[in-house]
Amino acid sequence: MSDSIEKLIETTPVMKQHGEIKKAYPDAILFFRLGDFYEMFGDDAIIASKVLQIALTARNKTKKDPVPMCGVPYFAADAYLKKLVNAGYKVAVCEQTEDAALAKGIVRREVTRVATPGTYEPDNPKENTFIMSFLPTASVCGIAIADISTGQFIVYETSESISDEIHRFGVREILCPQSLKQDIHYSAILKNYFTSYYDDYCFDHSEAYRTALNFFKVSTLEGFGCEDKPAAVRAAGGLLSYLIETQKTGLEFSKIRTLNNHAFMFLDMAAIRNLELVNSLKDSSTEGTLISVLDETLTPMGARFMRENIIKPLIDKNDIRQRLDAVEYLFTDFKLRDELRTRLRIVQDVERLTSRLTKGTATARDLIAIKTSVETMPELKAILKAADNLYLCAVSDLITDFTSLIQLINDSIVDTPPNTVKDGWIIRDGFNKEIDELRRLSTNGKTYLTELEGKERTATGINSLKIAYNKVFGYYIEVTKMNLHLVPAHYIRKQTLTNAERYVTPEIKDYEDKILGAEEKLKNLEYKCFKDLLDKALYYANELRETAQAVAALDYIQALAVTARKNRYVKPVVTAAGEIRIVEGRHPVIERSSTVERFIPNDTYLDLDEEKLHIITGPNMAGKSTFMRQTALIVLMAQMGSFVPAEAAEIGIVDRIFTRIGASDYLSMGQSTFMVEMIETSNIINNATQRSLIILDEVGRGTSTFDGISIAWAVAEYIANEVGARTLFATHYNELTELALTTRGVKNYNVSVKEWGDEIIFVRKIVRGSADKSYGIQVARLAGLPDGIIGRSKDILAELEKKDTPDEGRSDDNRFTIRKKRKPAAQLDLFSSLIVHPVVQRLSKIDINNTTPEAAVELLKELKKLSD
Repeated sequence: MSDSIEKLIETTPVMKQHGEIKKAYPDAILFFRLGDFYEMFGDDAIIASKVLQIALTARNKTKKDPVPMCGVPYFAADAYLKKLVNAGYKVAVCEQTEDAALAKGIVRREVTRVATPGTYEPDNPKENTFIMSFLPTASVCGIAIADISTGQFIVYETSESISDEIHRFGVREILCPQSLKQDIHYSAILKNYFTSYYDDYCFDHSEAYRTALNFFKVSTLEGFGCEDKPAAVRAAGGLLSYLIETQKTGLEFSKIRTLNNHAFMFLDMAAIRNLELVNSLKDSSTEGTLISVLDETLTPMGARFMRENIIKPLIDKNDIRQRLDAVEYLFTDFKLRDELRTRLRIVQDVERLTSRLTKGTATARDLIAIKTSVETMPELKAILKAADNLYLCAVSDLITDFTSLIQLINDSIVDTPPNTVKDGWIIRDGFNKEIDELRRLSTNGKTYLTELEGKERTATGINSLKIAYNKVFGYYIEVTKMNLHLVPAHYIRKQTLTNAERYVTPEIKDYEDKILGAEEKLKNLEYKCFKDLLDKALYYANELRETAQAVAALDYIQALAVTARKNRYVKPVVTAAGEIRIVEGRHPVIERSSTVERFIPNDTYLDLDEEKLHIITGPNMAGKSTFMRQTALIVLMAQMGSFVPAEAAEIGIVDRIFTRIGASDYLSMGQSTFMVEMIETSNIINNATQRSLIILDEVGRGTSTFDGISIAWAVAEYIANEVGARTLFATHYNELTELALTTRGVKNYNVSVKEWGDEIIFVRKIVRGSADKSYGIQVARLAGLPDGIIGRSKDILAELEKKDTPDEGRSDDNRFTIRKKRKPAAQLDLFSSLIVHPVVQRLSKIDINNTTPEAAVELLKELKKLSD
């Protein structure tokens, strides 16, 4: 707390109250309610004024140490609150908890909630706002994830990297025990995320278990499937304690959902990023991503369900086939698909509306939105029930008929209610007799005053006379000074203005008492009546949530059917066998965005025997990366239950997709491009199984030529012999093509290129065999290098091809390092000795989670010595 505020605490009762509350929330910006404004003081004001772009002023300006302050009007507070939260700040909202008119001394104030990045509803309704709690143990990491805006609460245990878990769920806030704050390993991981540290005691198993039991009002966690997951329970208890403390009231989760990781394909951070599933590598937007192609959903729940399934594809053959059959049913039945889309367009975000209902923050407009949404449920249910598809019929069974809820809202709430619930005019006429009587009195009283104004004008002859109202003086008659000589004697002067006088009469005061008393009583009665309605509507909360989830699944299926029809996708055959056969496969994103040339489809065939690893060669820009990515995306789409961009496809289910594509420097973590490349490659080798799909692009290019070739050769051979995973391995090292001569299951492919004089034409067809040239100079020409450089490059290349020099030497004329062209047999001799070397063997066994950067650097130094 700043010195200036400390001084104010000593002299000002209100600021003393502010200081005491601020001490309890030192890491939050305090919204301190003063009348019609939320005020901020000291450092809070300085930060808020910059983020919110509002004026920074000061309290006690005339004194030696003025206190910075700024404020926002209470009626617009939500917009400012959201800006601060989106900027990564916690905000403690301190309200006046007693009527200022009744307060004796300082008005009582309390923090009623703490808004954080992980507890505030996002601007984009298609996204979840997840807060994650994690607790590492010796064997596993316990994880709990919540979205209070939708009522989701998920727990599970994992042995995967915590970075991958954070990235997979798009977490907005992370909670962990206070004891991890000094942990160097986790500090490095969490420094780029909004992290809150919480009392270790709340993560103790007995305390966490008790917290979970009390919150969900159960006697055991067995019904949620997490009784035997102590680490997950500890993470869940810590998260619940934190949310209870920050949200104060209205926190509601219907159940704990225990995630079975074995039911989903696990995608690590590298795969999600490199395949651009939900965020673009270019600017992190959804433009140019898989979700931008597939998302034809019509409801926010469906859009969130789509995002979840792209990140977590299925691996159970039967579950995948059920989804594919449902997509096929809607794909072929245009009428049914159109009927469903017509009705889904009406459905609003029932999931989040229900969450507001359970928290007691729903407005009358929210109830109308719920009513409008559920009115279409009987039709949806009937349409799905008539469908000849088991999946769609199962979805129908989960949809509830809300006739009684619709009737309740129709009878009680006006069709277009105001956005506030305390200003009246939300209860329909005829629903409550007392409200009707007070409303009649209020309306008729105002009509009487209007008539009285006309009568007084006539009686006095003052045409400008008017009857008005303000909060200080109530109702009054206003007469301009030029007409004061016409004022009757029975008018009682109330206030003098510059150009007018204000008067009252006994008749006006009588009606004022009736009208104002009726209006105030009417507002209070309407608010009480509305709160009673919320309590009655709360009875339907569980059915509303279940229905929302069913609608999300239905919206997801119809969106996949629409996308398949629009983009000429086909239904894949999903099997438990090891073959991946794709005929005329296409990249789902690039084929839609390509405007310069027609997209060229390609075939893919991988199995667990003769075709398990493909060495793919060819020049840059020819399409190697596109081909590999499209293969991975087609497999992923099939396991989502989606049709795929191909003429035909047979997909042997994969348990994981691994990618090593591109180069990035993590200089802030002390990791170079090559270090990152080796760590990611090590992660793949250590975690891939025979059922995995591996995409490797240019392994070894971050170091010298022989180092790179050695590592790439050893990695490819190890995958083929030891891991056995289906692998696409793109490289510029043509030496690697000789692996096909010595290693079972390795085959050579290249991207076809046609030469036309000095120019090349990219055919973009993947064909059997290895590339005979790299075409680097031609690609450099296409990139726009000056002709002088291109010409000189050709001269150098010609000279290199004529020379037969030692492996590394220096040209007397041109002063550049050159490499001898080795005969295949010599190359085989070289690599035969390399691949059995203990250093290379150690490389293949690096544990990414336990290897320090220093140890990895030492290993790379040994590799350098080996290549020398």
